[in-house]
Amino acid sequence: MPKRFSSLSGYGLGWSTRQRVTAVAIGLAVLLALAATVALFTGRTGTSDSKSTAPSGTSSTASASAGPTASAGAGSVAKPPPLADPVAFAKAAAGMLWSYDTRTTSRSEQLAGMKAWLTAETEYADWASIAAQVPDPVLWSRMADQDQYATATVSEAHYPSAFKQALADDPSAITEAYIYAVTVTGKQQIAWKKGGAGAEDRSITLAVQCRPNANCSLVSIAPRVVP
Repeated sequence: MPKRFSSLSGYGLGWSTRQRVTAVAIGLAVLLALAATVALFTGRTGTSDSKSTAPSGTSSTASASAGPTASAGAGSVAKPPPLADPVAFAKAAAGMLWSYDTRTTSRSEQLAGMKAWLTAETEYADWASIAAQVPDPVLWSRMADQDQYATATVSEAHYPSAFKQALADDPSAITEAYIYAVTVTGKQQIAWKKGGAGAEDRSITLAVQCRPNANCSLVSIAPRVVP
């Protein structure tokens, strides 16, 4: 039986570009809770926007309808839903990131579909961290040779504890960029030719932007999961 190739979820890559540094400074520096990181980013904004007030209800449970299972079999990447709640949007985004179908979607189409979720505010957008989820062209081609596809089930999402603590420390900082950190957990089901199949637990920490009276958008993916 053909062995499956790597999934679309390699989110442990380091952030090296200037946009990544900016995104971390704005959205995730506090979450990493490292003294060196905080020192590096305080010069950028004085106070990280992660030190901010989350919407009421920072519990780990979001509406089930807000975090759909993205269907890879549809032949295209799921479109961003019109949601204004950070937790609900993060669940939907994680489902999108963990779903793909090499049988019906080219690598360029996969990237284009993912980019539709990205914030239009370029000073915060960290496209590199999101695009890094997609295998290189050679690997994508090999996955396509095996008809590999994946679907995702999102089970839970919550604001990380460090984020919630930061909210209490500086409730007003959110108003510059309205970027929230959300950790999402779930499962990815992968299948390929001749009945090959597997499932893997997934966790990811996302930065999402949800300005008042506007739909949420994706900002970046943290280099590691923040509990």
